[in-house]
Amino acid sequence: MFISKLDPNVRTHMKLIQAMPDMPSPVTEAEVERFLESKLNIQLATIDEEGYPNIQPIWFYYDKESGKIYTGTQKTTKKIQNIRRNPGKIYFSIDDENFPYKGVKGRGEASISEDRQKNLAIVEKINLKYLGTLEHPLAKMLMDNTRNGTELVIQITPKFFSAWDFGKAM
Repeated sequence: MFISKLDPNVRTHMKLIQAMPDMPSPVTEAEVERFLESKLNIQLATIDEEGYPNIQPIWFYYDKESGKIYTGTQKTTKKIQNIRRNPGKIYFSIDDENFPYKGVKGRGEASISEDRQKNLAIVEKINLKYLGTLEHPLAKMLMDNTRNGTELVIQITPKFFSAWDFGKAM
């Protein structure tokens, strides 16, 4: 994803790499965007203090307008600690384990938002995506944690997406 130098919130276009370039037809930007709107978890890899990858499955929200990926997490988690130490070193993967296998992965830069008002809007979108309601006990807990500042939001600015779809081989 390339970001305009004039306005960091305006997406100019998606940098898309074909993970399997010999497929009869390539994965398109529209297919990647639809996949990023699925209810699958994102596997977020950060680098720990010893230089090892730490991979966590988490819920996420993809904002089509900005091209950014957002996720919420407790402020005391290992991924928050790792991102504070190495914000430019994250990798992510979202894949469907059902045949025909397909997915999207990429590298990006992560930043942490502690702005409770902005975070509430993002956590609300994540809850609605995965739970379908804000009335679910888990949604209420996550919203309360966001209001009191114990739940933070990670913003991922992808550098590129690498996509694959085995269904295109058929």
